[in-house]
Amino acid sequence: MVAAVACAWSWQLQQQLEQANSQAERYAKRISDLEDRLSDTDEGLSQNTQAMAVKIKELYSEVDKLWASAWRRNKASIEELEATSASQGKKLSAAEKSLAAAETQLKGAVGDIAKLKSVAGDLERLMSSAKTNQAEVERVADRLNRINADLAKINKRVQTNEEWVDSINAFRGQINRTLTDLQTAVRNLQAAP
Repeated sequence: MVAAVACAWSWQLQQQLEQANSQAERYAKRISDLEDRLSDTDEGLSQNTQAMAVKIKELYSEVDKLWASAWRRNKASIEELEATSASQGKKLSAAEKSLAAAETQLKGAVGDIAKLKSVAGDLERLMSSAKTNQAEVERVADRLNRINADLAKINKRVQTNEEWVDSINAFRGQINRTLTDLQTAVRNLQAAP
């Protein structure tokens, strides 16, 4: 955008310069024509020096007027173009600095994107590993649930067996007391005359 404005401004300045040069050439041609007329005519040669000096003064006066008119007319435009040129130069310089900063940021962003892609690859591998680990944990949890169920069955059987053993021990204790009572009775009978 700034480059386009600078180009347009340069083109406009070039056009005005060409117009000023063209006008200066016309004035120079006119002056040359007037000088040629003065030098070519016999009348100009015969005139006295004072009349020639007056005409030359008039000619220089006309030339000065033309140059002064051209200068006044073009001075404001030239100053404006110079000011615009300086302003556009500053804007162009600022735009170049901004572009350089943007390029630096872009290089940094490209580096960051490369790092993020690497991190994304690592995350994908971690996710894959996590899914594998989760599946393994679920298999272990299933096995653990089956083992717990089997252990509960075994605990129930052990409890049942312990109850049977307690029952058997109680029955054996009862039998032992009965036997002891019988032995005592048999001894008492044997001891009695």
